[in-house]
Amino acid sequence: MPTTEARPERTTSPVIVALDAPDEAPALRLAGRLDPSRCAVKVGKELFTAAGPGLVRALVARGFRVFLDLKFHDIPNTCAQACAAATRLGAWMLNVHASGGAAMMAAARRAVDDAAAAAGTAKPLLVAVTVLTSLGDDELAAIGVQGPAAAQALRLARLAQGAGLDGVVCSALEAAALRAACGPSFQLVTPGIRPPGSAAQDQARVATPQAALAAGADWLVVGRPITAAPDPAAALDAILATLGTTA
Repeated sequence: MPTTEARPERTTSPVIVALDAPDEAPALRLAGRLDPSRCAVKVGKELFTAAGPGLVRALVARGFRVFLDLKFHDIPNTCAQACAAATRLGAWMLNVHASGGAAMMAAARRAVDDAAAAAGTAKPLLVAVTVLTSLGDDELAAIGVQGPAAAQALRLARLAQGAGLDGVVCSALEAAALRAACGPSFQLVTPGIRPPGSAAQDQARVATPQAALAAGADWLVVGRPITAAPDPAAALDAILATLGTTA
């Protein structure tokens, strides 16, 4: 049962900018237009496959908190070793798929903790993907998931919390229920964030930045509304202004 303890006070920007570039050069150009004190950045599968671990090191050297969004999902030992490698890279946050199961997530937790201790560094946040924000109830039914996306997200969030993970990746539409179920310190990372007037594009379950934070989200992953803007820094500033924060 969740506690009635207040949520920790925020001291950093909640925005994570998705660097969804095809390779290293445009990713670094985009990062060069952003202030690392005003956002974290996310490196996903396409960019990491093209640019490799050197890009993560370069971003960390520039002062960015890096969310390495590779969604590891494999047998426990393989997943654990991948998470240890991500920790040694200096990732601030990394993720696995909660559907990999409790044993896989627990192995990842141990590997992250051991790798950070061996390196003498802070442990990165280890979070689990619940239900991809591109999936709706019909798509889930087609792969054999019974019940709505919200119920599946809650089921997997509880499994992740039980395995010792720091939080989950979920739609902002599920954030309130997960916050109530998992307590104030469990980290909720919400992709599919679209400022008012932005197109949903390939996301099925979206929310505005204000609505996501009000629902209990800790971190807001924002991609094209910032990265495709003529002035990415100004677009980021506009989002932060709507949230009443300057950092």
